Amino acid sequence: MRAVRTVRIGVLGGGTVAAPVVGLLRERAEDLAVQAGARLEVVHVAVADVAKPRPPEVPAALVTGDAAAVVVDPGVDVVVELIGGVDVAGPLVRAALEAGKPVVTANKALLASPEGAELRSLARSHGVDLLYEAAVAGAIPLVRALRQSLTGERIVRVMGIVNGTTNYLLTKMDEQDAPYVAVLAEAQRLGLAERDPTADVAGQDAAAKAAILAGVAFGYDVSVDQVDCEGITAIEQPDVAFARRTGHVVKLLAIVERVGEGSVSVRVHPTLVPRDHPLAGVRDAFNAVFVEGEAAGELMLYGQGAGGLPTASAVVGDVIDAARNLLAGTTAPAPERRPVRIEPPSSLCSRYYVRLDVEDRPGVLGAVATVFGSHGVSISSMEQETPERLADEEGAAGRDASGLARLLFVTHEAATGDVAATLADLDAIPAVVRVANALRILPWERR
Repeated sequence: MRAVRTVRIGVLGGGTVAAPVVGLLRERAEDLAVQAGARLEVVHVAVADVAKPRPPEVPAALVTGDAAAVVVDPGVDVVVELIGGVDVAGPLVRAALEAGKPVVTANKALLASPEGAELRSLARSHGVDLLYEAAVAGAIPLVRALRQSLTGERIVRVMGIVNGTTNYLLTKMDEQDAPYVAVLAEAQRLGLAERDPTADVAGQDAAAKAAILAGVAFGYDVSVDQVDCEGITAIEQPDVAFARRTGHVVKLLAIVERVGEGSVSVRVHPTLVPRDHPLAGVRDAFNAVFVEGEAAGELMLYGQGAGGLPTASAVVGDVIDAARNLLAGTTAPAPERRPVRIEPPSSLCSRYYVRLDVEDRPGVLGAVATVFGSHGVSISSMEQETPERLADEEGAAGRDASGLARLLFVTHEAATGDVAATLADLDAIPAVVRVANALRILPWERR
């Protein structure tokens, strides 16, 4: 009878994701051994503070404060990095790969940093896995689908909701007609938003995931600092109300699309999505990613995109793959990345929704329309809201709206650079009190 091999695992981190990972590996050991072809044994859990109380899933006997020793320990076969960030995690992942150990990580910040490209190259040169399914969309098997199931497909666009916090906030603003500040406070109270939510609401978290997706979908190395990023902090009730009235919903989308050979657009921004589009129905903290391929057409993957247990599920799946590959003496597909040109946002085209607060007097609308025309931005429709409605909404936001009018425009498809120039010139008109918002409208044409 063939002996059952044991694959020994060192976990770096003891927090929200690491604890359920250790719990799943221990509690489901018998089932996972069948899947992996080997027993998966957690032998170390490295934490920053060994004195800190741990969840029951993490036995005290496994806890150590020496992460550097764990990654080079000959008794560790696979390293699972769940510390997060770049400064501490980066050198540890590097040391593990240089020691010839497969690494599983959920660290989007590290993978989307310039160092991420170096680590991927290091893994290839040492013939070991660097797996990161949990880094993009939690439990949704997106990386594996793109890297394996769709490897023969020419992907045109990957577009989706990849941040649960912002999707929860936008859902509540739409369904409860509540202001951003109120829904953010409620999300923080429920634990659905961090005390400092900047990384989520400013779009930085989604931008890191978009950078990773660019590599998986198109085979290009893209870092987060190359992603054009806009968050949701400027979204106000009038924008959400306009979207609802016109059959749309506001969503924060991460978009990676092919715009030519060797050229891609990678961006994150709020978008007016038609309510009959599959992404429009993704509510609360759920994630969904829409994939468009030349042969396969349109596909969507949907599920829990965050949270300790869903993310841990994806991590454990990668641990099983790493163990299988280690036993077989192989690695997961990891083609050499190619150089890429990032298409500047100014050259991309979209329809736009634009909201202006202006002085309520004759001649202002004509001056505004002239600016649109001077930049070749054609107006599809225009609405002027009543002073009473404007006064109510602006008063609730703490702004004096007396003597003002609100103008709402929808443009025909226009280049982003032309729209940006239009907005800058509008802001310079004395009668324009505030260029309140400008949002892209889906769909846009393939480039």
